[in-house]
Amino acid sequence: MTAPTLRVFSGMQPTHNLHLGNYLGAMVNWIKMQDTHECIYCVVDLHAITLWQEPKDLRRHIRDVTASYLACGLDPKRSIIFNQSQVAHHAELAWILNCVARLGWLNRMTQFKEKAGKDKEAASIGLYDYPVLMAADILLYRATHVPVGDDQKQHLELARDIAQKFNVDYAGEIEAAGYKDGFFPLPEPFITGPATRVMSLRDGTKKMSKSDPSDLARINLVDDADTIAKKFRKAKTDPDALPSEVEGLKGRPEADNLVGIYAALAGKTAADVLKEFGGSQFSAFKPALIDLAVAKLSPIAAEKRRLEEDPTYIDGVLADGAARARAIASPIFRQVKEIVGFVSA
Repeated sequence: MTAPTLRVFSGMQPTHNLHLGNYLGAMVNWIKMQDTHECIYCVVDLHAITLWQEPKDLRRHIRDVTASYLACGLDPKRSIIFNQSQVAHHAELAWILNCVARLGWLNRMTQFKEKAGKDKEAASIGLYDYPVLMAADILLYRATHVPVGDDQKQHLELARDIAQKFNVDYAGEIEAAGYKDGFFPLPEPFITGPATRVMSLRDGTKKMSKSDPSDLARINLVDDADTIAKKFRKAKTDPDALPSEVEGLKGRPEADNLVGIYAALAGKTAADVLKEFGGSQFSAFKPALIDLAVAKLSPIAAEKRRLEEDPTYIDGVLADGAARARAIASPIFRQVKEIVGFVSA
């Protein structure tokens, strides 16, 4: 058997509008990877229902996130774009991998503890089992690379552990099927870019989040120019001038965050930004940041609004993407069933 295709899988939940952190931390790299990899980008709606979603809102959010994908620059002709629930093999493979994964592995997942909070007994089993479904998402396509943020690295490590255990548990069947180096590749994390972790505009020690109760904490991709300007003007800073070197940003999380955002939007390094603005007060830096952000983000918001006026087109993109995803997933899942020992008609 030949080595797996260099294939990327990643996705976002359809829970709220995407924001600047999603764009700079993930989407910019997703767009670039269309030039170098076979890319599969999913709207992970099965993951979304690990927490309660109002059905009518979920339908709207699935289309909304898809429109954001397209407005940011994902090309449905170059990438496969679909919503997870249209490909049943995700859930089917997750069950098989549930029987490979071990309880102790899931007990170590820190994100469940954070999301479940103090009353974890009231959390859904889906929320607990979320990392195994994530592993199934990746392994179903025998993906080799997964763009992830710091908060998802532990889940990717689990996916690698599950893949490795499957390869060992079924080594005989896998070799008999012609695979000399295991059936599932061990997916590699792909973390690049100057702003892989964009922080809250209200607290530079916390990640920018869709779930933050304050809308001032994030720049939404649908925000208009006036809203973007207002949020950056109100962004928390400190009284000192910007330093001339990156070392001077240590211990200044809000300054570090704003410089990082500027650098990412401009395609520069933080050092380059500080060469230009070192010694400046935030009263001088923020207007430049606002102008840059409006110039970069306004076209995305405009294109998203245009796409949202044509839900039939968005549904068509998802349907076509799901058909292409199934064409890859179906033969892989059929081999998984044969390896495990299931009898197929």
